[in-house]
Amino acid sequence: MKTVFVTGGAGFIGSALCRHLIAQTDWRVVNIDALTYAASLDSLRSIQDNPRYCFEKADIADDDAMKRIFETHKPDGVFHLAAESHVDRSIEGPGAFIQTNIIGTYTLLGAAREYWQTLDDAHKNAFRFLHVSTDEVYGTLGAEGLFTESTPYAPNSPYSASKAASDHLARAWFHTYGLPTITTNCSNNYGPHHFPEKLIPLTILNAMEGKPLPVYGTGENIRDWLYVEDHARALTCAFEKGTPGQTYNVGGRNERRNIDVVKTICDGLDRRLGPLADGKPRQSLIAFVTDRPGHDARYAIDATKIENELGWKAQENFNTGIEKTIDWYLENRWWWEPLREKVYGGQRLGLKQKSG
Repeated sequence: MKTVFVTGGAGFIGSALCRHLIAQTDWRVVNIDALTYAASLDSLRSIQDNPRYCFEKADIADDDAMKRIFETHKPDGVFHLAAESHVDRSIEGPGAFIQTNIIGTYTLLGAAREYWQTLDDAHKNAFRFLHVSTDEVYGTLGAEGLFTESTPYAPNSPYSASKAASDHLARAWFHTYGLPTITTNCSNNYGPHHFPEKLIPLTILNAMEGKPLPVYGTGENIRDWLYVEDHARALTCAFEKGTPGQTYNVGGRNERRNIDVVKTICDGLDRRLGPLADGKPRQSLIAFVTDRPGHDARYAIDATKIENELGWKAQENFNTGIEKTIDWYLENRWWWEPLREKVYGGQRLGLKQKSG
């Protein structure tokens, strides 16, 4: 039985991966998470009592804690997802992104390398360190073209710059030290258990409650949407079949303008709940607001490499995935209401400039 670490396993993508690994493999899963604001152990309620699941509360930037956890659990590999991830928050306070995404990745790589060097040749060769990143490291696209694994890095936000730095660290630890790292760069994720500061869950919850639906600028910015459970399958595939030193782009081939995403959610809720109390459709709640500073125009992933070389392909298109997502939020108020009330109520982020 393999033992794998999932850093950031109480976050949105990390918890989906933990649930997937417990359901679809016989591996032992050690979730390492510092439980910052966007983490929720409630996302792991369905597996928390499974004998193959274990939780370690720790910060990946804590070198002593990382070394202890490696020594205690002796993993066969690491899925590294722990990161600060919200662009708006990185504009307000980039320091946390530098600390977790760069220093944390550096610390984790160091602990992994120190542990990996103690293994016999067979276990060394089988070990994998999967570094999970974002398509935002590539910057912005025009109306045409797709990001490929050879697209030059051109990050435009403090968040994407910190993730670009962490990608380079993972690459360097492979080429310099031989640590068998693999990097994945994904498009925008959505689905169940998504912290309600991001576009899709915020829109769903605001539209349910009849609150304004903020849309940055004119809503023309385009994103390629990836259902989170498809992403969990892709990460497992890359971990098992990927070649150390390689990068794989993971995308859903589902480009949508932000305004169209919001309208789709409004129409889906109107079908389920009927119109608003005043008889108007939920699209009447759309409110265009000042654009995000440095807002990238378009992201789109070419997933040909992971599809052809590793045999992964997204199972959900945007229409099927968003229907499942809307239904999940309607049926799981117990999960999001405490977050909405106590952690993040929907206020605008990302305009106030701070020094760090």
